[in-house]
Amino acid sequence: MSSDDTPDAPETPAVTDRREAVREKALQVHTRQSRARIARRSGLGVLAVGVVAAAAVAVTMTVSSAGSQPQLEPATASGDGFVVADVVNTSVSTDIAAETDASTEPAPDAAAATPAEGLPAPTASTAPPVEIRVYVDYLSAGAREWQVANAQQLTSWVDDGAVTLSYYPVAMLTAKSNGTKYSLRAASAAACVATNAPDAFFAFNNELLTRQPEVDTDGYSDTELANMAQASGVDSTRVVRDCIESGSYAAWAKSATERAVAGIPDTNGLSLTGTPMVLVNGKQYIGDLSDPAEFSQFVLTTASDAYYKSAPTPTPTPTEVPAS
Repeated sequence: MSSDDTPDAPETPAVTDRREAVREKALQVHTRQSRARIARRSGLGVLAVGVVAAAAVAVTMTVSSAGSQPQLEPATASGDGFVVADVVNTSVSTDIAAETDASTEPAPDAAAATPAEGLPAPTASTAPPVEIRVYVDYLSAGAREWQVANAQQLTSWVDDGAVTLSYYPVAMLTAKSNGTKYSLRAASAAACVATNAPDAFFAFNNELLTRQPEVDTDGYSDTELANMAQASGVDSTRVVRDCIESGSYAAWAKSATERAVAGIPDTNGLSLTGTPMVLVNGKQYIGDLSDPAEFSQFVLTTASDAYYKSAPTPTPTPTEVPAS
């Protein structure tokens, strides 16, 4: 019988016990590791759920807060426009912050614009007041050009009671100010002044247009806009400053712009496509923006039309028949 056929010697109890002990130890280690992995996964899952829940709560609170705050409407607005009640102090020297990202030119004196010679201003005695509505974006170069050319004769007409003048601040060029939304902020600032200091509105409106920043620049900051308003002669300085710096009427300005783009009331189907849009008794002026004589002629013609349409037809006086 060869040595290969010799049966294996039976394990001793000591060897068996050691092997079982090692197996038990390995099982315990594996169990602990499995529990640790499960705990880590559970913790990450709870954390992820918590983050999602927190984000959902934040969004809900933001939406609820926005929905609970009604959009502020300017109390003095009439159809999204502001009637000019006082045209005093149209030439304002503002003390704006020394450093500004806007490229500006010195404000021209409103009195420097010369109205058309030989064209009399319309008066209340010759025609009913003419309604002039001006839609302005405070970043529109055309709006500035029209204001500079016509400020003096507009002042004269309002003082004489010949016209009712209203400005409609809109924000057509909000995307043209390096992300600062200058058009929207300026329109909101105009609404702040018109609401809280209406006597200073024309001066502030004139200042925003004549000291207009360049397109594709940051424009004035809210603090600088508040400084301009203060220099324009507002009485409620703190109220106006808070209104401007908090953007109280920004949402209204955006909605007013959308309404004008959808359609302008009391016109023959006109809608806002650009600024300035100047309406005289509901008719759009499409002449030279820089020519006050041409605009004056347009106003006089429109006023004459309104006068003849409103004038009563004279009743013929009966002729006496002489007695035979």
